[in-house]
Amino acid sequence: MATIAENPVVLIDGSSYLFRAYYAPPHLTNSKGEATGAVYGVVNMLRSLLKQVEPERIAVVFDAKGKNFRHELFPEYKANRPPMPDDLRTQIEPLHAIIRAMGLPLIAEPGVEADDVIGTLAIQLAKDGHHVLISTGDKDMAQLVNDKIMLVNTMTDTLLDESGVIEKFGVSPEQIIDYLALMGDSVDNIPGVPKCGPKTAVKWLKAYGSLHGLLDHQDEIKGKIGENLRHFAPQLPLSHQLATIRTNLELSLSSDDLKIKHEDRDLLIKLFGELEFKRWLAQLLEDQSSAASLADSAGTDELLVRPVSENYEMILTEEQLDHWCSLLEQSELFAVDTETTSLDYMKADLVGLSFSVLPGEAAYLPIGHDYEDAPLQLDRELVLKKLKPILEDPTKAKVGQNLKYDRSVLVRAGIHLKGIAFDTMLESYVLNSTGTRHDMDSLALKYLQHQCISFESVAGKGAKQLTFNQINLEQAYPYAAEDADITLRLHQILWPQLSKESGLKSLFEEVELPLVSILSDVERRGVRIDSDLLNHHSIRLAKRIDELESKAHELAGEAFNLGSPKQLQRILFEVMGLPVVKKTPKGAPSTAEEVLVELALDYPLPATILEYRGLSKLKSTYTDKLPKLVNPESQRLHTSYHQAVTATGRLSSSDPNLQNIPIRNEEGRKIRQAFIPADGFKLVAIDYSQIELRIMAHLSADEGLLDAFAQGKDIHRATAAEVFGESLDDVTKEQRRNAKAINFGLIYGMSAFGLSRQLGIGRYEAQSYMDTYFERYPGVHRYMEETRARAADDGFVETIFGRRLYLPEIKARNGARRAAAERAAINAPMQGSAADIIKKAMIAVDRYIHEQGYEDKVRMLMQVHDELVFEVAEDHVVELAAQLKAIMEDAVQLHIPLVAEVGIGDNWDEAH
Repeated sequence: MATIAENPVVLIDGSSYLFRAYYAPPHLTNSKGEATGAVYGVVNMLRSLLKQVEPERIAVVFDAKGKNFRHELFPEYKANRPPMPDDLRTQIEPLHAIIRAMGLPLIAEPGVEADDVIGTLAIQLAKDGHHVLISTGDKDMAQLVNDKIMLVNTMTDTLLDESGVIEKFGVSPEQIIDYLALMGDSVDNIPGVPKCGPKTAVKWLKAYGSLHGLLDHQDEIKGKIGENLRHFAPQLPLSHQLATIRTNLELSLSSDDLKIKHEDRDLLIKLFGELEFKRWLAQLLEDQSSAASLADSAGTDELLVRPVSENYEMILTEEQLDHWCSLLEQSELFAVDTETTSLDYMKADLVGLSFSVLPGEAAYLPIGHDYEDAPLQLDRELVLKKLKPILEDPTKAKVGQNLKYDRSVLVRAGIHLKGIAFDTMLESYVLNSTGTRHDMDSLALKYLQHQCISFESVAGKGAKQLTFNQINLEQAYPYAAEDADITLRLHQILWPQLSKESGLKSLFEEVELPLVSILSDVERRGVRIDSDLLNHHSIRLAKRIDELESKAHELAGEAFNLGSPKQLQRILFEVMGLPVVKKTPKGAPSTAEEVLVELALDYPLPATILEYRGLSKLKSTYTDKLPKLVNPESQRLHTSYHQAVTATGRLSSSDPNLQNIPIRNEEGRKIRQAFIPADGFKLVAIDYSQIELRIMAHLSADEGLLDAFAQGKDIHRATAAEVFGESLDDVTKEQRRNAKAINFGLIYGMSAFGLSRQLGIGRYEAQSYMDTYFERYPGVHRYMEETRARAADDGFVETIFGRRLYLPEIKARNGARRAAAERAAINAPMQGSAADIIKKAMIAVDRYIHEQGYEDKVRMLMQVHDELVFEVAEDHVVELAAQLKAIMEDAVQLHIPLVAEVGIGDNWDEAH
């Protein structure tokens, strides 16, 4: 019985899928009357095949528009086919868009048919050693089958290998073209021998071996069929040509071009919404563990509708305002949301607020719509005066979606939001960080099967997009009120799920939620930078970049654009003849960074290019850009921290991204020198030392690691002593470096092959190092094996504090994907625990500052990886730095002590 080889390259006959889907039920249409059945059918088959095979490389191949070479051979080719139905033609563009959004390579080569593209790719891939699976319902493809190429019919779920072709057709794959030529094809209008059906064709080919052999003995065929054969024999070579799938096309494609890319979820949501595929909209936002249950409950695809129980109002009178203030005061919990002029919390002016106290009941209170002829709105000062006691009351519980932003906006309006009890973005994130995006629209689709009113639908798109204060109130109020309503509805679904898990519940209540207000304060506080110093750096970098450009031109022997991959490609590999290390997906020599790093070991020009690229990026990303981001009011730099982005729980930052400023090279340190304290203050940077290794020691409970940390040993030196059999004093710098690579490599699930590449040693030597490591630290090995097994059973791993990190591919059939998930299972608890610890430290430090009334002496400015950066009053810096260090070291209790290292200086570089 035929079975699919592991990790085949899958080639899909998209045109075959399209016509089969069009003529098969269900014949779907959306609410606009547009046909969607063919799109649904093709995508359904694709999803099924992807789930069954789990390939890494794939191509969906369609016939291109227009005629092809077979029409030149035989003008009547396919002349009998009716024109494509209009309701099928209209489905091609959205289908192609969905396929591309799914991350699947789509190919339509002009002048040839999909069969020829598939044939060429299949034969070439097979020659290169790949197993190939062709998904089609077209019998012509059987001619391509060999020991490396198989067919699968998705509709019937049948596989055809070489023996399967013989069993199905009665002839071998090598005889299929002759078989097709003899029978002809009325659909494609390929002439054959009249009255010659499958049985006759098989009989002749078994008797004479081939079409050529049959024609050599055509006089032996008796009766009317023999007359037909002899009469139509002159046209059989043409039929043979028409039935032959070309396998020698010149395609600028390699196997790398066929790698599946990340899906564009935003675009898929948009496309599925337009086509009204409700179930897929919901499934798209589900992880593997919950997708099946949602699919069972979601029913058939139907139009997404807004809730029918809406009762939204616009507050324009003081009487209405008083009524809603009364509702808010009496409510145990209410949802609140703000509408503003900007997404930048430092610039956003309050335009209005929306509230919801019951599902389906919400109101929008406009105070800043100032377009021409806008209706009269309540006085801003009156509104804020009446709302301030409610919004600042810590006993009045509030829920919102990304309340950190709303809190910062309200602070600008003179209101310090308190009573933040829930945040639906964080509820979703803690529940499952990877199961969905955590914006309100995505959550509404996932949990409510509801498509929210889009901002673009009320504000427009592109350069002409309006800010919210310019939007007509009749359009604005349903949009704004819906935000509050949906937030409340989401909370009522998310919180019961979250509160069932005590670990997740405490993580939300004790870590993520308290951090909302702290991060809001840190963001608005900002950090001072020396713009003049950065400008000076930019000038110096520009000079050095120019020097490097001139040097590169000199080394190349001609001028060229260093920023152009094509020109660099020509210089390196055509003009200078450097060895090709790696090729691009299109088969051209790669000039990617890892390629240049390898070439730079032996050639000066790649080294020059690398330095040029690195300095150019620093200049454009930091020295040029940071001064432009300084807020004109605060005269400080303000980043945005994101709690619900990374899978592991780590904070990320943007505008600017403070997490990626280099620290290991001089130029990166010069940028950090521009981060300075306020007058009368020092910068204090406190960084957890080797925190992930300490977490590994805690989680594994390995006696050797615990002992090394408890005694305060240099962990890399201690590891080197164990692995290389040396005393601590005799460990060399090289041995310590190798031990450090082993320590961190194991945390990240590195294989012996990866370690060998990093250390520049043989694979067997690297494996020997790892084997010795596990002999010396058996607890680590036991922890890793138990974690892999537990992850496979549960589908997730947990941090020390109960944060769950789901691994949907831990049971993947594809070995590479499964291995990647297993590596993540080892590393995620350490990264996630480190994230939890730094967050707990931020909360503990913030509590200390407020309890002691030190707000004017200590200011938390930045969180970067495992480091917190403070502005501390100069006359208290020594004692307060020591106190902050102690608080961070006591933030959590592990089996071994946490160690934090303190730096004090007049800039970030000095303090690090």
